Amino acid sequence: MTDELLVYGSYGYTGALVAQSALERGLTPVLSGRSAEKVEAQATDLGLDHRVFSLQHPEVVERQVAGFSAVLNCAGPVSETAEPLYSACLNAGTDYLDITGELDVLEAVAGRADEAEATDVTLLPAVGFDVVPTDCLAGYLANALPSATRLTLAIDGMGTLSSGTAKSIAEGLARPGAVREDGRIRSVPSAWKTRRLDFGRGPKPAVTIPWGDVSSAYHTTGIPNIETYATVPEYAATVMANTRPLAPLLGSRPVRSALKAVVDRVVSGPTTEERARNSARVWGEVEDDDGRRFAARMRTPDPYSLTARTAVEAARRVVSNEVKAGFHTPASAFGPEFALAFDGVEREDVRGVSEVERSVEG
Repeated sequence: MTDELLVYGSYGYTGALVAQSALERGLTPVLSGRSAEKVEAQATDLGLDHRVFSLQHPEVVERQVAGFSAVLNCAGPVSETAEPLYSACLNAGTDYLDITGELDVLEAVAGRADEAEATDVTLLPAVGFDVVPTDCLAGYLANALPSATRLTLAIDGMGTLSSGTAKSIAEGLARPGAVREDGRIRSVPSAWKTRRLDFGRGPKPAVTIPWGDVSSAYHTTGIPNIETYATVPEYAATVMANTRPLAPLLGSRPVRSALKAVVDRVVSGPTTEERARNSARVWGEVEDDDGRRFAARMRTPDPYSLTARTAVEAARRVVSNEVKAGFHTPASAFGPEFALAFDGVEREDVRGVSEVERSVEG
């Protein structure tokens, strides 16, 4: 498939895993990014073609992506790289994928759905860990209880961070929490709710966070009320609530720039050995207006290792014209069973009762 798939940001932590995974699957992607030194060295090591370009000039980006069937964007923070790439793809007639888990990015891409259908372009963001398992679980739960009007999703075990992930977190410091209520996204305070959830190893505290599933799960299931959670240490929920007034300061441009500079110096991402030892767990529950509930949970390999595999497989299917034009989530494109196609991903039902022991609105 030479010259059919362009991987942008291929020399970053996750991009490098994606490039290696693509080779192992027999694909020959073209590697790309803005650093000539880094992308040339990577392409030489892997024996692949490469392109060097920044995202500063739309006409240049459009010209670069025009010769490819699809672009897979791995350059973080995706909040800074997505719009130049998917806009160029829409103009050039090139399909677009990325590995974002960022709510605002997903909503922005979804907002171009009509344009994508009109130009015969596939827009498929969030093909990495942050959304694939949770989105597939959301689809599974919605199918199990079609009358559901409320959906809760939670993640446990993110482990260590890559540079791109850490920068994405820094970019989002000024953003409040977010939930979906009656079909609309509503801003809420940081750590708005705390719940104790059982991911299969006993109850753990989790707090509301503005995961991309507030967007993706809605587009997948149509469920109008969605909350997303992540586990935290016992003390963290209180700390997060008490530091809410600092959000404007932490999210200011000077502070964000300083934090990202620190990330560049000290964050490298988990080692191969750390990834092999790491795993993650996902929990989800749906409820309808009559009080009927259905819950399930999943266990996955390390998020970065899984991202490399899900992103490559999603790109392979898009390049093979297995996904129709328009905006898609992973589960709407491939079905709720997509996540289970990968080794180490397991799902189990928790029927009839919620795993929640405590719920506190902050």
